[in-house]
Order: sequence, then C-alpha cells, then structure tokens
Amino acid sequence: MLNHVAAISRLGTEDAFAVLSRADELTKQGKKIVNLGIGQPDFSPAPHIIEATLKALRDGPHGYSPPNGIPEIREAVSNDIQINHQVEVNPENIMIVPGGKVTIFFAVVMFGEPGAEIIFPDPGFPIYRSLIEYSGAKPVPLKAREGNEFSLCAEEIERLLSPSTRLIIINSPSNPTGAVTSIEEMEKLASILDNHPQVAILSDEIYDRIIFGDKYNRSFLTFENLRDRLIVLNGWSKTFAMTGWRLGYGVWPSSLIEHATRLAINSYSCVNLAAQKAGIAALSGPQDNVEKMRKILDARRQMIVPALNNLPGITCQKPLGAFYAFPNVSDTGLSSSSLQEKLLEDAGVATISGSSFGFHGEGYLRISYANSIENIETAISRIHKFLNQQPS
Repeated sequence: MLNHVAAISRLGTEDAFAVLSRADELTKQGKKIVNLGIGQPDFSPAPHIIEATLKALRDGPHGYSPPNGIPEIREAVSNDIQINHQVEVNPENIMIVPGGKVTIFFAVVMFGEPGAEIIFPDPGFPIYRSLIEYSGAKPVPLKAREGNEFSLCAEEIERLLSPSTRLIIINSPSNPTGAVTSIEEMEKLASILDNHPQVAILSDEIYDRIIFGDKYNRSFLTFENLRDRLIVLNGWSKTFAMTGWRLGYGVWPSSLIEHATRLAINSYSCVNLAAQKAGIAALSGPQDNVEKMRKILDARRQMIVPALNNLPGITCQKPLGAFYAFPNVSDTGLSSSSLQEKLLEDAGVATISGSSFGFHGEGYLRISYANSIENIETAISRIHKFLNQQPS
C-alpha cells in the first residue's frame, strides 16, 4: 500500500486550478478579482453546437458508444484535418477522448518506465512533467529560451537525445509562452529524428487554430517519415470554447491505436454521446465563431503586450499563438510565485507563476488575455499601482 501511495505522490498538479479556486474564494468575500489566470476562452460555444447537443439529449441514443468514438465523429475529425492540414488520416487511427490530458496520459504510460527518458518543453504544460515522473521515467527538460522567442530548437533536442530517449513531447502554439515553432525548425527536427527511429513523438496541437499575423503552424502530421511513431493531441476545448465539455482526440499510428483503445476501455469506457454529437457539429458546421474569436484575441494581444512593457520591471515579447503572454518579471525583485500571490491577494489580479510551468519558468508570469479589453485594462492599472508601491 505504501508503494502505491509513493507512486501517486510523484504526481504533480496544475496551479491554475488552485489560483482559480482562491480567486473564487476572494470573490465570495466581496473582492473584485480580474482573472487573467485560467487558460480558457471567455466565449460561449456557437449556437449550432449547443443545439446539436440539446437534440442529442432529447433524441438519444443514451447508451454506451465505442471506446474510440462513434464513426461519425472520427470521420469529422479526419475531414477537418484534411481541410486544415491537407493530410489524409484514416478515421480508424483517431481516438476520441474526454479532454486533451487523456492523450498525454496514454502516451506517457506507453513509453514511460524506469530507465526511459522523455524530453518535454520547460516552461511547458505542467502535466507533461507530472505524468513523466509518475511513470518512473526520467524527465528531460527542453529549455524554451526567451532569446529564441521561446520557440522549439531542433539542435537542442538533438543534444538531449540519448539511447534511453523513448518519447519527445512538443507543443506549438505553446502553453504558457504563446510561442509558435517555425516550419524550418520542424523540418530540422523531422530530419534529425530520421536517425533515431526508436524515439516516438507526442505533438500537442490543441491551440493550432489560434495563430496570429502571417504565422503558419504546420502540423507534424505533414511529415510522412514520422507518421509510424507520431501521436497528435488536439480537441475542441480551445478552438471552439468548449473547455468544460471534456472532448478531445488523439491521432495514433496503427501500431499503437489498439493499445490506446485498451487503455480507454480500462479507464473511462467511452466519451458521452451528447458531447460527441456536439463535436461533430463544431467541426462540420459554420466556422465563423472560430475566426471571430481569433480576431478578438488578436486585438487583445495587440493591446496587452505594449501595456505590459510599460509596467516597471516587466518586459514582454509578443506571442504568436494561443492566448497567453509570458512577461519577464525578474526585475520586479520578486519571485514568480511571490508576485503571483501578491497580485492576487493585494491587487485583485489572478495570474499564474512561470515556475508553475517548470524550473525554467522562474522569473516569468503567465497572463491569459482570454478576458475582455476592459478587464485587461483594469488588471494592468492594478498591477501598475501595486508595482509602484513596492520598495525600490
């Protein structure tokens, strides 16, 4: 029993939920909190998505569905990938899952074990390291450097590769930095991995439709030389503002899809049918809301980055994707976690410490601009007032 407790104790957590909980407590106490912490769009799903869900709830069926998802939703995902990335994916290689984390969990469980090494971005989504450590594998952080716009560097990955490397986790656009990996770096990495056929890749592409300017995010699915060991994570949470619906998907190579299906059967059985019907409507219906949300997020991005750069002790690069700014706060004289706590408790602004995303996140904050411009302006004003009150 104690061994099992020890294994569970290796699991980390996601501080964004702790900050959200504390922000809710302060709100109940009558304090006005501006939440720039939680990573979810402040939009509602499009009306046709909600209508499809209501119809599914009224009309049924209401029973179990296949563990990999009903054929219609897997076909819709396949069509969507074809439209957005010009890649053909067999629906039989698609696994519908209750949220993006499930694909991370399945991939790490398959490849992580004592003696194995898994490379992951740092700063990066905290669940990567958490699950790697739980599996018993050695976490090998790939430092995302501000001087490189926090983007993936293929040569650094090559230096980290060893005979024990089993899996590389990649995330573009990135949480928490908003970085988008260049096509050139992706091509370099694909070429490097030709010489390491034992290494699998998990590409987290959950923010792939939220990209700004003339930046283009190439899916790793476009690299034919990697398809036999590539797992791609995506879903509905960010693109369609459906975070609470818990609906995601993984694209798996033929050699692994049966293992993923078995893990599904042993854990959650299947994804609820109403959510799957909603997912079909989201992919197959009008895409106006997706583009509308992207444009609104872009306007907020254009506003928040200069505002952050005008704050004392703070500098911020312009993110190219997702809906996060990742300002450098090291010149404020406070650690990331201290600044996060003081901004919430004293200034009424919820942010997430960069150290919550890895050792290399120290000295930064993650700020979500998935909030109204009015609220962002209020938050910036409060942060400015707080920083000006700090002893020099």
